Amino acid sequence: MTEPLIAPVGTRRVFSGVQPSGALHLGNYLGALVKFVALQHEMECLYCVVDLHAITAWQDPKTLASQTREIAAAYFAAGVDPAKAIVFAQSAVPEHAELAWIFNCVARLGWLDRMTQFKEKSGKHKERASVGLYTYPVLQAADILLYKATHVPVGEDQKQHLELTRDIAAKFNHDFDAPGFFPLTEALIEGPGARIMSLRDGTAKMSKSDPSDQSRINLTDDADTIAGKVKRAKTDPLPLPETVEGLKDRPEADNLVGVYAALSGQTKAQVLAQYAGQGFGQSFKPALADILVERLSPVSAEMRRLMADPAEIDRTLAAGAARARALAAPILAQTKRIVGFTAGQ
Repeated sequence: MTEPLIAPVGTRRVFSGVQPSGALHLGNYLGALVKFVALQHEMECLYCVVDLHAITAWQDPKTLASQTREIAAAYFAAGVDPAKAIVFAQSAVPEHAELAWIFNCVARLGWLDRMTQFKEKSGKHKERASVGLYTYPVLQAADILLYKATHVPVGEDQKQHLELTRDIAAKFNHDFDAPGFFPLTEALIEGPGARIMSLRDGTAKMSKSDPSDQSRINLTDDADTIAGKVKRAKTDPLPLPETVEGLKDRPEADNLVGVYAALSGQTKAQVLAQYAGQGFGQSFKPALADILVERLSPVSAEMRRLMADPAEIDRTLAAGAARARALAAPILAQTKRIVGFTAGQ
């Protein structure tokens, strides 16, 4: 049997989401939020606060709702327009979980056993990890395919999950004789500035789970805190090189130059042309702190303003969830008919 596509042929639709499991930082801003803002002018976009994913690891119920609002506030403060893009909380659209169960019955154990993120997050005691953490990538596939999203902005650590999404889509289409029903979603590969590293270790990605607050620039940091973190950021004793090749094997130097380049809209080569031969503390770090404050202060100020009215954030998320369900419900209904769930539907 062959079901027609619901989304018009040629529709380009983006889906992405951020977990409400900690404060957002500079890496999230440059790697995700800046791209979200740009993409909303190019394609249909759905931006989710993925609270179902968040509880695959323990979350304090008393703070989860406020963290969800904070992520939404960061979206809006960075420039995501809820009138243009659909912004919502994942748990407010139950179709995500329902499609995930269908996909749990399509995906193979061997596929999930190869997921490196589960191995990293579960460590040596995977028997203590939640089943949700193990099947996390299946829910992620459901998030994407529930809207027949054609594109997903991904970082290096999520490429494997997107490949699994494509595998699930292809197997579903084949097993149920529904060619083209689910798209083979394409990656929007991260660009310059998307992979921001720790201020304490240039070989580790900046992370909200790092126990050291000095390792990251939080979106809620004030100007003095930002300046202090940049001043204390790890570097090496050598001056800034003249060429990008000179940054090789200097991860901390490469990271700071990359941050400056991403914030200023320049290439690394252009940044080095301005600061080559100078020590980090001489003028580069003060200039980096200045541009960080210039870019992030308006975002943090708007986040504080929005968070002062949580009811308004809730109303905006509820409106977004209604729009998301209007897209998701017919796609899920069609999926269920294809699978054979017809009685009483």
